Amino acid sequence: GANGGAVLGCEALIHWRHPARGLVPPAQFIPQAEQSGLIADIGAWTLRAACRQIARWKSEGVPFGSVAVNVSALEFRGRRLLETLDTAMAEHGVQPHELELEITESVLMGDTESAQRIVSRLHELGMPLAVDDFGTGYSSLAYLKHLRPSKLKIDRSFVRDLEEDVEGRVIVRAIVGLAHALGIRIVAEGVETEGQRRFLRGIGCELLQGYLISRPQPAGAAAEFIRASAEATVEVS
Repeated sequence: GANGGAVLGCEALIHWRHPARGLVPPAQFIPQAEQSGLIADIGAWTLRAACRQIARWKSEGVPFGSVAVNVSALEFRGRRLLETLDTAMAEHGVQPHELELEITESVLMGDTESAQRIVSRLHELGMPLAVDDFGTGYSSLAYLKHLRPSKLKIDRSFVRDLEEDVEGRVIVRAIVGLAHALGIRIVAEGVETEGQRRFLRGIGCELLQGYLISRPQPAGAAAEFIRASAEATVEVS
């Protein structure tokens, strides 16, 4: 949280441990996985792994809040997503509020009928839905009414230059105001400085994500960080 400092959620990031190249970040292999058609298998594995980790943290008493998983456009429009969700959540006893799906704006710009059908089913399940990288795609505000996301995540490109960029501050302030008016929680991505944190807190941005809070960590280290943050937080935001 921007005020109290409690960890209210985390994001599952998949990396590829290559035998020669070491740890490869998702930005370097996910586009190729989408082009080759492997993204459906990778996405299904990630959802199952996230549900498995949620169950483990629950058994260990880790106050993780919720775990967000990115879903690609190809996954979102396919039939397999809902089947994988149902199976993985049932197998590991995951409740809808413990898992969150993140999609980008571009997901909604293609087969809108199929996307809306899946969105409706997710709402029936009580599954939180977040719009990732908000403001960088072909935004249509009408989608916010139909999609009814639980969160908007302000893209890091707007957050990066907040301390120097007047126009960027105007845009971020407008996004936060829009989200509040629609009853949508707002997350700022890529927060790296105290100056960025102060501005975002001042305009009412509830949730922060970025290196200022924590760098990506393995599950074990993340659990220790979450527990330490909970113990150090006097006022829960």
